[in-house]
Amino acid sequence: MSTLIIAEHDNAALKPATLNAIAAAQKIGAPVHVLVAGSGCAAAAQSAAAVTGVAKVLLADAAHYGAQLAENLAALVVQQVRAEASCTHVLAAATAHGKNILPRVAALLDSSQLSDVTAVESPDTFRRPFYAGNAVARVQSSDRIKVLSIRTTAFDPAAASGGSATVESVPAGPDVGLTELVGREVVTLERPELTAASIIVSGGRGLGAADKFHAVLEPLADKLGAALGASRAAVDAGYAPNDYQVGQTGKIVAPQLYVAVGISGAIQHLAGMKDSKVIVAINKDAEAPIFQVADYGLVGDLFTAVPELVSSL
Repeated sequence: MSTLIIAEHDNAALKPATLNAIAAAQKIGAPVHVLVAGSGCAAAAQSAAAVTGVAKVLLADAAHYGAQLAENLAALVVQQVRAEASCTHVLAAATAHGKNILPRVAALLDSSQLSDVTAVESPDTFRRPFYAGNAVARVQSSDRIKVLSIRTTAFDPAAASGGSATVESVPAGPDVGLTELVGREVVTLERPELTAASIIVSGGRGLGAADKFHAVLEPLADKLGAALGASRAAVDAGYAPNDYQVGQTGKIVAPQLYVAVGISGAIQHLAGMKDSKVIVAINKDAEAPIFQVADYGLVGDLFTAVPELVSSL
């Protein structure tokens, strides 16, 4: 029995979410193998080999993996699973990258995917949230190959150093030729990445306009060294880009400190941030649902309260 992790990387180093997936895999109790597929990605493979708890790193280096296209990666994963008879689990982080690949892998393996796993009880029994996190299902899988996406906020990351896994080159799979990367627009952030930030300042519809969103929240985020987030309502209204969205249909976060400004606390938003260690809410509506999950709440005008908070920091 072994567990295969699909690594998320930039060809130079692993993305932090992969460390959470590795930590979840270790709870299954089988040797952990990490598949690093890319172009010129030997450095990322060495990073994976240094992670504590990794038994083996499988390196597939080929030009058609450079764009990380899901169709090519899914074919490679299935090829590797079939070549390694002991493989019983395939895992990836429940990020956009993992969500793009795993359903294809599950379909090709004729397995039922278990999404957003938050706990591993045994090699065949897992827990996952549903109804926007208001209920938790305990699922037992009878599939020979279990395909799981891992909610990263539910598992502390594995140590990025201290391991000494071997790196083994594996044959590249086919270039299926179904898709082609035409272009990529990368958003450059001056602040920490949302899913990796220890402090997040988020704004909602209560800010009223895009210019106010940035004018009010950016000074606070700069003072705290925080990432900027937004509710779905704020994103839909055009106050912030989609990449800022926190919630069930956005990014799931669990920072040390989450500051919610002008956010009412709809279920969709709470599902994405309620696991934060400390939640601070600022809202003029004393009955706003956000106060039900907040550790500290301030009822007042955010346009007065936030500048006062910034000046006192």
